[in-house]
Amino acid sequence: MPILNALSIISRLLLSALAPITINIHMVDGNLAASDTTQIMPASRPFLTIAEASRLIESKKLSPVELTAAMLAAIAALNGRLHAYLVVLEESAMAAAKTAETEIMAGRIRGPLHGIPVGLKDLFDTAAVKTTGNSAAFRDRVPSADATIVAKLKAAGAIILGKQTAWEFGIGGASTDLPWPPARNPWNLERDPAGSSSGTAAAIAAGLCLAGLGTDTGGSIRGPAAWCGLAGIKPSFGLVSKAGVMPLSDTLDHMGPLAWTAEDCRLIMQVIAGYDPADPKSIDRAPPDFSASIERTARGLKIGLVRDYYEKQIVATTPVRRAFDESVAALKTAGAEFVDVSIPPLAAFADAGSKISPYEGWKNYGALIEANPAQFAARTRTRLEPGKAVTLEAHRAGVAEKERLAARVDDALEAVGFLLLPTSSEGARALGDDSLAPGRSPFYNRSFNLSGHPAMSVCNGFTPDDLPIGIQIVGRRWQDDRVLALGHFLERAAGTRSRRPVVASESG
Repeated sequence: MPILNALSIISRLLLSALAPITINIHMVDGNLAASDTTQIMPASRPFLTIAEASRLIESKKLSPVELTAAMLAAIAALNGRLHAYLVVLEESAMAAAKTAETEIMAGRIRGPLHGIPVGLKDLFDTAAVKTTGNSAAFRDRVPSADATIVAKLKAAGAIILGKQTAWEFGIGGASTDLPWPPARNPWNLERDPAGSSSGTAAAIAAGLCLAGLGTDTGGSIRGPAAWCGLAGIKPSFGLVSKAGVMPLSDTLDHMGPLAWTAEDCRLIMQVIAGYDPADPKSIDRAPPDFSASIERTARGLKIGLVRDYYEKQIVATTPVRRAFDESVAALKTAGAEFVDVSIPPLAAFADAGSKISPYEGWKNYGALIEANPAQFAARTRTRLEPGKAVTLEAHRAGVAEKERLAARVDDALEAVGFLLLPTSSEGARALGDDSLAPGRSPFYNRSFNLSGHPAMSVCNGFTPDDLPIGIQIVGRRWQDDRVLALGHFLERAAGTRSRRPVVASESG
């Protein structure tokens, strides 16, 4: 077979939607070549996971340089429609990829993220690169150092492709009154990817990076994971450092990964988890063993169903309920046991959170908003301004109530190993629909920001109009590895990981 151009090969693997093909990628004199002898990735399912790409890179069958170049080409083709990236770091990404390739060819492999292209929500500080919080007020802000977990990703050999669109300060919604347009959902460009990690989720689903870092104060990893068909975990509070991340609510903010699979999230957690003295909320305790296999049996698991949440408080739609019931049935067949459990209502968590998040958000940004309100989106102002009226005493009462509510969730998890419920009551809404408006939220996420327990969303089905559905797994504190393993099981049972959105390029 003649040697084919490596970039065209990988671009075809990543972007084509033609009939299935068979391709074998290998190195010839340090360059990529291809023959049609072994199927690696059918073009009908043309995206690589981190685990797949890592194995190919380690065996020298895939070049980080060509993989990164293909990602950058995909961004150039699709970002004008998706608006997933605010900044694309083409020059530094290619330089990092060349360094990774040199090290890997010399046998100096740093781990499974070595040579893997990823993105960052634009709340994570990046040295010498703008970090704006998706706000006009910070459009020229250039940090001098990386956030702790960004530094960890780089040390593991990950390639940073760029900074990704978010809701302003992680709360502003899909706003159109900012200098940049909101991200769009690649499954349907007229739909919302959810937030606030909107661009990160859209980019992963569309194949514009293999994974990314998000933040989650009230569901901002799990909501986009559900509506964009991804895996995303909000880790146990204190497990992943917040140092160097633009804050919203220090009491409720969590940092974590979004990726195509639970296994890929595990590979990232293996790198970013751990104590950080630079973060006052970081807990000095050994993290779970994320290096262990994610393959675990469901036999003997005891799982609690939080029926009241999705049957009475926010009634799940028929497609969501059907997908959820099918997931439960798969677990029962595998030997899991289910019981109904009760935890405090969503409204109780929301009431406590209303005394915490707006107060802390106003402390962080209120002076800037008052000085120049026109620099901020109207939704950002609407959501933060109530914090001006929250007293210190009320805030302390909210934190105390948060602890009481969290103890109730602890009690429920003492009787069972996991809680199971949908992530959202419905598929993605129209872009611009305010899913955080009072009485309008479709999400079951916020309770677990206040409780601090690990909570993950994975894709377990699709609506009749081909929008992803998510199921949420909540585990005991510091058992994030077990949450990931259950998410892995549910992904496989649902069979959703072979289905990707098709997004036409700007010229397509």
